[in-house]
Amino acid sequence: MNDTINTLEELLGDPMIQLVMARDRVRPEQVRMLLERVRRPSGDEPRVPPPHVIARTCQKLWLCS
Repeated sequence: MNDTINTLEELLGDPMIQLVMARDRVRPEQVRMLLERVRRPSGDEPRVPPPHVIARTCQKLWLCS
């Protein structure tokens, strides 16, 4: 038995993964779409600023030390 998974299709075909996805009501096409969106982000979606920008804003608002 080989425990290595090399592709998304192999991962989505794993029986344990399928059970967890069924429990969470997640369909394989939703996972594929999410991964595709992450791989090629569009210019319309907001992006998370880098950590140093978040920290600077946080400190200005006295939300962190």
